[in-house]
Amino acid sequence: MDLNVIQIILVVIIAFLAGMEGILDEFQFHQPLVACTLIGLVTGNLVPCLILGGTLQLIALGWANIGAAVAPDAALASVASAIILVLGGQGKAGVASAIAIAVPLAVAGLLLTIIVRTLATAIVHFMDAAAQEGNIRKVEFWQIAAICMQGLRIAIPAGLIVAVGAGPVRELLTSMPIWLTDGLAIGGGMVVAVGYAMVINMMATKEVWPFFAIGFVLATVSQITLIGLGAIGVALALIYLALSKQGGSGNGGNGKFGDPLGDIIDNY
Repeated sequence: MDLNVIQIILVVIIAFLAGMEGILDEFQFHQPLVACTLIGLVTGNLVPCLILGGTLQLIALGWANIGAAVAPDAALASVASAIILVLGGQGKAGVASAIAIAVPLAVAGLLLTIIVRTLATAIVHFMDAAAQEGNIRKVEFWQIAAICMQGLRIAIPAGLIVAVGAGPVRELLTSMPIWLTDGLAIGGGMVVAVGYAMVINMMATKEVWPFFAIGFVLATVSQITLIGLGAIGVALALIYLALSKQGGSGNGGNGKFGDPLGDIIDNY
């Protein structure tokens, strides 16, 4: 599928916003579900891009910056794979190939992130010098420049992919051997499981493990839709909150079954 000029401009703008949001973290444009959905919306491929974004969001659940360790670049993976999916013109059938491409792109985007952050370190010194001069406008300029660098980190690769055109992208996707796409798809599924495991490891306590077990069992029942599972999840969360309040308020607030996080905070 070839994109017109307006669609190309909108895609580059979305990519630019996704890059900036990776640092600002305000409107979540860098999240796979948001970035892929917006690209699908402006290119007329909403459903395939929405499926892609939802799958990549599950993969990115466990990605987080810890100390000096920088997580893979979810923004670049989302934007680039969504553009490739659109240009490939395969619709829902091309989602698996796009996911297979997304994970290596996320690792490659990690290098771009390190480069941009290294350059941003030099900009900090310029801002310090401007602050010593009392030039507030200059400080604001360098601040905006640093944020725009983060946007260009995603916008430039997105523009290059669009410039390549639909023909070469389609040839690339069709030339990929089955063993490669299947292997990368299986690997992507394993990354989803790892992401879930990391999130559960951060959230799990002995009080909430039964709720996790109930959720996994209900998820295997094919007759229950996602809306039904969501409603059950909300109901279980409300039940847990109610039980936590009852346990914490009994015996003058010293109940043994109160909120574990609240007990830890109270100890401090």
